[in-house]
Amino acid sequence: MQALADFDGARDAASPLDRLREIRRRSAAFRERFLDEPVITGARSLDLLRVPYPSWYAFTGVYAQAVIKPLMVHLLTRMTVIRFVDFEGEARTLLFGASDHERGRATPFFQRLAQKTPSFLHGAMAPVYATVPQALTACGVSPTEVDYLSFDHLHTQDLRRWLGDDGLFPKARLLVHRQEWASARALLPLQSDWYCPGGTEGIDASRVTAFDGSVQFGHGIAFVHTPGHTGGNHSLVIRTPDGIRVSSENGVSADSWAPEHSRQNAIRRYAKATGAEVILNGNTQESSIDQYLSMVQEKCIAGPSTDHGFANCVPSSECTPHWLFPGAPASHLFGQWSCGSLHGTKR
Repeated sequence: MQALADFDGARDAASPLDRLREIRRRSAAFRERFLDEPVITGARSLDLLRVPYPSWYAFTGVYAQAVIKPLMVHLLTRMTVIRFVDFEGEARTLLFGASDHERGRATPFFQRLAQKTPSFLHGAMAPVYATVPQALTACGVSPTEVDYLSFDHLHTQDLRRWLGDDGLFPKARLLVHRQEWASARALLPLQSDWYCPGGTEGIDASRVTAFDGSVQFGHGIAFVHTPGHTGGNHSLVIRTPDGIRVSSENGVSADSWAPEHSRQNAIRRYAKATGAEVILNGNTQESSIDQYLSMVQEKCIAGPSTDHGFANCVPSSECTPHWLFPGAPASHLFGQWSCGSLHGTKR
């Protein structure tokens, strides 16, 4: 693992506008450098489950004054399996967003939502497509092959069945920003509504690799610290055949990073009226200014796609249409995707 100094001090200026200019400048330089990285060996994203989610969280600010607005949207949570080569030439496997959604239901916000919903509707409201073990089987990866687990932040996560005693992943280590790990273990009430109670308890320290700032831990793969949604939020950055992909839950749709191009009237009009160039996923907003800066940072690193024109920022939980919540505010759906092979060998 190598520390990345590309963004050190980028947020030091007193003026938020000066911070934004510096982040934009640094992100453009980082992008040019990262495009010279080797393409990762392979990646595949797999659907895990859908969850109902308030629209005023998903698209912060957009629906405050809208006459017609959706009460809820559906977020489709995905796990991404990534195969890459580390700096010692060893093939490694990372799971990004491997949520134990069976235990994650204990997250206070979703537990209250479930209690308010008749039990016969639970399956329709939150359909499950695969558990993590089932998703791994689908792509031919054994739990014993997994070297690392990571999440852009630890909202709703329960790690005990993965990394606890006799856990599913015998050799895997959690890669987590040091601030996120500290926060998850000592929460304030405004945070605790979104963290799974006891989700980090009993995890041996030897199974956790906490890092500071931004880091690169292999060829074509890095974590960039993108605080705001939580203090320790980080974004996955990978070099792929189509350029650079950035993944996080700072936003929930392609529109979140390019609202001025949205085909959704409410989103596009909000961006035009306010000048906002990103729309926050704001269920906690530990620091909304930092989250705004982080989303600009993400889209500057990712760059636009040649296929659809939106930034290559892939939400780890994507707003998608469903018969219960039709008309999802999403102008482009990334969906499940894959590249390369998950079974590359030692370099």
